[in-house]
Formats: sequence, structure tokens, C-alpha cells
Amino acid sequence: MANSLQTSKSPKAPQSLTSESAASTTLPAIAESLFTAAGKTNETLGKTDEDKKSVLDWLDRIGKGEFDSDEGKKTLESLLLPKTYLVGQTPTSADLALFASLYPYFHLPSTTHTTQLTHPSITRHFDHIQSLPQFSPILARSETFGKKLVVDVANVPVPVVKIEQKAKKPKEGAAAAEGQAEGGDGKKKEKEKKKEQEGAPAVPAEGEKPAAPKEKKEKKGPAPAVEGAAAPAEGGKKKDKKAAAAAGGEGGGKKAAAAPPVVEAPAPWMIDLRVGKIVDVELHPDADAMYVEKIDVGEAEPRTVVSGLVKYVPIEQMRGKTLIAVCNLKPANLRGIKSHAMVLCATSADGKDGGVEFVDPPAGSLPGERIFFEGFEDKVAIDLLNPKKKIFETVQPGFTTLGSKEAAWVNKEDGKVHKIVSARGVCTAPNFIGASLS
Repeated sequence: MANSLQTSKSPKAPQSLTSESAASTTLPAIAESLFTAAGKTNETLGKTDEDKKSVLDWLDRIGKGEFDSDEGKKTLESLLLPKTYLVGQTPTSADLALFASLYPYFHLPSTTHTTQLTHPSITRHFDHIQSLPQFSPILARSETFGKKLVVDVANVPVPVVKIEQKAKKPKEGAAAAEGQAEGGDGKKKEKEKKKEQEGAPAVPAEGEKPAAPKEKKEKKGPAPAVEGAAAPAEGGKKKDKKAAAAAGGEGGGKKAAAAPPVVEAPAPWMIDLRVGKIVDVELHPDADAMYVEKIDVGEAEPRTVVSGLVKYVPIEQMRGKTLIAVCNLKPANLRGIKSHAMVLCATSADGKDGGVEFVDPPAGSLPGERIFFEGFEDKVAIDLLNPKKKIFETVQPGFTTLGSKEAAWVNKEDGKVHKIVSARGVCTAPNFIGASLS
């Protein structure tokens, strides 16, 4: 198995992927057969030489069973945590080989919902691969991989960020005073405390006259009426201070710790979509396949945006184009020019070879107008998406165009459709049905 996994060319597995053929076929061959059935043979091992090297390394590790054990799955979980795909930004043979190797594990009778939660990143990757539009119809017809894993998303607990409260260190002066009190003056303090608790003046020694109580100057309150009551009054004053301090600690003193924030699962409403208009466009000086655009999104200055659309959209059609821009992605350097947004395009269900076109906002739209998802009208997009949380990458697989060519996000868990709209109407793709939006 290991030797066969180290070669870039493997014998093709039958497209039917029957149980008998799959059992006697290498993982790369299974992956290659899925790509062949999907018409994506040129993307099997990635797009660059570096990608191909990484894919072959993953195939070798998967083929050797490195991730079959419990410890191996812990390692795989940490590796998948920041990734959508194992290599690059598109699925490769490595992703399909991992899917094939994990398929028996996820369909064991002992694999429960709790098991899925134990390895959330592995479960997410497996579910993402089985749900990709280019592979899901083929897997559904397969005798080996036809049973789809169902993830009970409704019962996935929302992660909570715990904030640890650090204990405050006492000040040096207070600690020294406390130590001194516990030292030489400890006995005196103990006698005074006992005297206060008894609420009576000290008893004089035999033969001595009781000492007359000292007069105390008090700013407020009446003079004591009973002889010898001055000492208890002072003790009562100290007790009042202690009681007040205790009450302050329980109620109005220290502020209660704020409740920890609840982290919400990635959702489409978190993405900031706006109407944009290209006010200037030119070819990228260092990349033949890219345009550099100035796009008005309703801000004081147009944003600089780099788009790889030269092969798909003529520059004449770019000039003055009204489109939809994704405005809260982290700025990225693309061949030396920082891009501050992304244009939303529809890619044919047949892949980029079938064409790429802009998703159009409703007629009459103006730069800066908000684009949102039906059902999430009251939600406000995040200012800036954290790349580590993979919010866009998580929800993007649900972006598509319906039979009416209307743009939408389809929740793959319950099948509910949320159209992409503005106050003026629904956004559309001019020509594509079942397109992928990105």
C-alpha cells in the first residue's frame, strides 16, 4: 500500500465503486475515479508542483494508516482545525482519500453523535467533502459510499469562552501591617476583641477603684446615658463598619463578574455584502490573469480590489460594472498589491471551464447599499472576519443559484433557502443555474 501511494499515477478504479472493487483498490485510485466521474481530472493532485508534493505526502500518510488509531485521530483533528481542504483552496485526491479512509469509521454502529463531537474538525471535513456538489451525486450512486453521514447540528453545543479571574495580590503595605498586627500586638488585639464581644467594661483588680470612663468627642449622635457604656459603643461602631464592609462585598461593593461571551457558530449574516461599482480598472502589472480595480462601496474613498477574472470577463465589461462586494475579509497581498475586498461571482456548475460571471444586485442599486440574506434581516455583519475562524469558508459551500437563477444560501442541514437580497429585490446570476458563488 505504501509504495503504491508514493506514485502520482494509480490504476483507475471503476466508476461504480462497488464494495468488491473498493476493497481491492488503493486510496489514490478511489480518489482519482471520483475526480474522473466529476470531470475534474486536471485537479487530482493540486495546481502547483508544491501542492502535488503535499498531496502525495498526505496520500502516503493516509495509506499507512497514520490516522486510524485514537492518537492518530487526535493528530488529524489538530491538523484539520485551521483547514477547509488538506492542500490549497480546492479539493484534491488527498481529501477524497481521507474521506474514503474515514468512511468505515463514521458508519460503525459504535460511532455516535458524541463520537462526532469528539473530533469536530474531522467531522466537519468529512461532511463538507460528502456535500460538495461535484461529488455528492456520484457518492449517492455508489454502492460503497452511498450512505450519507447525518450530523445532528441542532444538538451541537455552542462553545463558550471562559474568562479566568486572577486573584488580586495584597499590597505590600497592607501585608506588612497585617503581619505586624499578628506579631507583638496580637495579644492586645485579642483582649480588645473579647472585651467588645462581652459588651462590658474591664473588671478592676481587687482593692482598686473602677476607673471613670473617658469622655469621647463625637461629631454625631447623643452622649451615652449609662456609665461604662462608652467601650461597648466603640465596639458597636467597629462592628457596624465590619457589617457595612460585608454588605458591600455581597451587594454594592465589588462589581459582579460579567457573564462570559457566547461564541456563535459561523452563519451567512456575518459576511458584509454591499453594492459596489467599478470606477477604474487596469491589468495587474505582475499577474496576467488579474485585474486591479477601484470599487466604490459607499465609503469616502474607493477600495483597491484584485480579482483573477481576466480569463472570464473582458476589461470592457469590467468598466463601470455594478456588482456585489464582500467587504469584511482581511486585506490580502496579491502579487504585491493589497486587495481590500472581493467581488462576488458565480462559477458554472461545470467548473470554471464552464464560465464565471458577476452576481448582479437588483436594478437601480447604488454603491454602499446593504445586501443581506432573507431570514437574517435584523442581523449586523461582523466588522472584520477572523481568518482563523474560517467563517466565510464554512458558509460558502451553501452559496448557489436556484432554478430561477436567483442567488441564495442553502442550509445543507435542513435544506432551508435564504435568498440573497437587498431592499430593492433579489440578486441574480445572468446565466447560471446551480452555480457556486465565491
